[in-house]
Amino acid sequence: MQGHRTLILERETFPRYQIGESLLPSTVHGICRLTGAWDAVQQAGFTKKRGGTFRWGANADPWTFAFSVTPRMAGQTSFAYQVERMKFDQLMLDNARRLGVEVRENCPATGILTTGDRVTGVTYTDGDGAQHEVSAKYVVDASGNSSRLYRNVGERKYSEFFRSLALFGYFENGRRLAEPNSGNILSVAFDSGWFWYIPLSPTLTSVGAVVRQEMAGKIQGDPEQALMNLIAECPMIADYLSGARRVTSGTYGQLRVRKDYSYHTTKFWRPGLVLVGDAACFVDPVFSSGVHLATYSALLAARSINSVLAGAVAEPAAFGEFETRYRREFSLFYEFLMSFYDMHVSEQSYFWTAKKVTANKLPELESFVELVGGMTSGESALTSAEEVITRFKSSSGDFASAVDQVVAGGEQTMLPILKAPVVSQVMQEGSQVQAQALFGLDAEEEIPLFDGGLIASQDGLSWSVPQS
Repeated sequence: MQGHRTLILERETFPRYQIGESLLPSTVHGICRLTGAWDAVQQAGFTKKRGGTFRWGANADPWTFAFSVTPRMAGQTSFAYQVERMKFDQLMLDNARRLGVEVRENCPATGILTTGDRVTGVTYTDGDGAQHEVSAKYVVDASGNSSRLYRNVGERKYSEFFRSLALFGYFENGRRLAEPNSGNILSVAFDSGWFWYIPLSPTLTSVGAVVRQEMAGKIQGDPEQALMNLIAECPMIADYLSGARRVTSGTYGQLRVRKDYSYHTTKFWRPGLVLVGDAACFVDPVFSSGVHLATYSALLAARSINSVLAGAVAEPAAFGEFETRYRREFSLFYEFLMSFYDMHVSEQSYFWTAKKVTANKLPELESFVELVGGMTSGESALTSAEEVITRFKSSSGDFASAVDQVVAGGEQTMLPILKAPVVSQVMQEGSQVQAQALFGLDAEEEIPLFDGGLIASQDGLSWSVPQS
């Protein structure tokens, strides 16, 4: 879109299976509009998602969070989509081709080329097994959690708190929530962990159980029996699947296990090479943040590359902005999710007592301080694990109190959740991206996220130095 020659090396041949099916509004109304993919996505017939419904916390009744509670996501942007990733990703790849990107499928990248300390290209293998080299001013590693190129940038640090395993499959004719929430993701906590229940079409549902690594025995052996046993442990999910049958053939017929190990890389970029999406970091999927973090980080990286190639911003400033913003967004979701887990009450469950952050989880909190301690946004001001414990006690308590008010009063009283700081912070950047895509020149004037920081250009595709 800025006139640069761009090459995608894609190791798979599309369409291909991928997990991460529940989107957030910032991807749909922000990234898809900015890149021109909105019309195709809107016409694809994906299930409309108005928010999330949770059986989670001390109260036994489910409660719902709707995107429409915030004015910045009201009206035409108060929804996202549940997507079959094979279809959604194909649309995005086709849109890249439409914009002039050269796409080479079945061509995995195998290594980097360097000149001195700078990355100047990659090596890759084509479908016939032939080796190739390609030079580039910038290389973006978007190869996900299985990335190997990240090792050329930093070290991957894993979270002890979010070290879980997911066993998942697909079902036909499962129950739906009552309207207008039939398209919501349903997240249900039970003694051994939690379930996701994602309606992908009027009849197809993605269902997955998440358990701690130490409880891996629950998903070992026969995966079919293991999943049925976990479903039987969770009455709400068992009820929703009582008239359903598991898909046993085709792409969705396989039961899959994935390590939902949250991690971050110690550095997100070096001269000539930048990590985006899961190549840089990954956080627990309970709030559907994966595709948001991937597309948001890609937008930040594109702004930085465009700005440097245009000679508008020096490389250290442009990519410093990328890393600070991406690390901040990741850390806000991380802290939000820790608070979210902390409010669940089940003292008899190993899973939930192990997740009780505010009790005495100093090693995990020290790790979190290390994760965000180098950030300069000023909004997380972390200096010690004890300070984090104090704030977590407050934020998880505030959030739990807000949920109780919602359960008591229904969706119309969801303002307490919106006002909880741990929620409002995590929604801030996504709504800014949406506003930029929707309103362009008429969008609210942005202010830097930290002292000396940059702001997005009016078209949202590069960085600008704020007027003093």
